Amino acid sequence: MESEILRQIGTISRSLDSISNVEFAQFDLAKGQYLYLSRIKENPGIIQHRLSELLCVDKSTANRAINKLEEKGLITKKEDLVNKKEKHLFITQKGEKIYPVIIRENEYSTKVALENISSEEIELFVEVINKMADNLSQNWLDVKKGVRRNY
Repeated sequence: MESEILRQIGTISRSLDSISNVEFAQFDLAKGQYLYLSRIKENPGIIQHRLSELLCVDKSTANRAINKLEEKGLITKKEDLVNKKEKHLFITQKGEKIYPVIIRENEYSTKVALENISSEEIELFVEVINKMADNLSQNWLDVKKGVRRNY
């Protein structure tokens, strides 16, 4: 039963990602770019390094997605006043117009996913999934730093 947990989470994640990629193609958002746009909107001025950690992706993957969003005029980069290498990321007016659609899609998908599940089950699930996310996020940061896992 335990081995099914991550398998099912992976299936859910891929399903939602595939749906979103199809539905957001109308905005020329490809392969998960909606996630970057959402996190930048929710964290105005976030730097790329922090965004890559937030999304658990490597810096080069984040850099490609960020550059594409900037090319499409959905976000802007502003140089840090102290550290010129750091760029703060902000959503543009064009990106602001797309964000509510992303939120509506997320709310709809959440509603569909939680059909026939009690509020008690949802509460417990949120508690457990948050613990799992914390465990894996730290594990990802360690692996990224070169720590080898013993399995």
